[in-house]
Amino acid sequence: MGRKEGKWGLKRLENVFLLGWIGRQSMKVKTCVGVVFGVCLLVALKFLVKDHSHFFVASEAFHMIGTVILIYKLTTHKTCSGLSLKSQELTAIYLAVRLYCSIVLEEDIHMVLDFTTLVSTLWVIYMMRFKLKSTYIKELDSMPMYYVVIPVSILAFLVHPYMRTRVVTSWLWAFCVYLESVSVLPQLRVMQNAKMVETFTGHYIFALGVSRFFGCAHWILRIIETRGSYLFLGIGYLWPSMALLAEIVQTFILADFCYYYVKSVMHGQLLVRLPSPV
Repeated sequence: MGRKEGKWGLKRLENVFLLGWIGRQSMKVKTCVGVVFGVCLLVALKFLVKDHSHFFVASEAFHMIGTVILIYKLTTHKTCSGLSLKSQELTAIYLAVRLYCSIVLEEDIHMVLDFTTLVSTLWVIYMMRFKLKSTYIKELDSMPMYYVVIPVSILAFLVHPYMRTRVVTSWLWAFCVYLESVSVLPQLRVMQNAKMVETFTGHYIFALGVSRFFGCAHWILRIIETRGSYLFLGIGYLWPSMALLAEIVQTFILADFCYYYVKSVMHGQLLVRLPSPV
């Protein structure tokens, strides 16, 4: 028993030193390490999972898990401190739009997952706006929503998938893809202002990070499987490239937080402490 505990303690210490070494490196080195780690995971997933469409299902499932974590926090701790109402509202918007597009285009497991996550997100919004309003720190949630919605709407109008008979649906689909990639920005602003992330909020954001990694892996492996031909579809051949870029942007937005989250967990800390910018 003592040997096992000693080995586990040594392994944990090695992990802490590794994360400490990474933390002392420049942003370029951190980025390179993150890219190498991500590529290794992609290669492993490519050979371990034969049907790569499962990655998109896994992405949505992890998002739903993150929302369930928030529900647990709001129900048991009776506080929404550290959460961004604006991020939750942006999430509800893109989920509602994506659910509509799924109903119009195809009815499958994605529609069920989106509906479940949307209902859960609406419940979180209701709790934050009414039941737990006194614990919501509005001053920290300082990013205007139109900073996100307006640029996303313009980009979706300019670059969207080609659907000859469903022009509006194609624009809405692009809108929800782009909005999803930046919907977490108000939440990151809250964390940046607070300089500290509450435990369950950290679990939620980490679940979003894992979700985005699977979403990004789905697109990258799909491009690899088609030998790059998937990039040359749609209006001006830009849509697949922009959709992939949106996935990569959100993955990198969340990657820095996930690093600090893992570092905190390895140090046995309940709170994630962030530097001055996130």
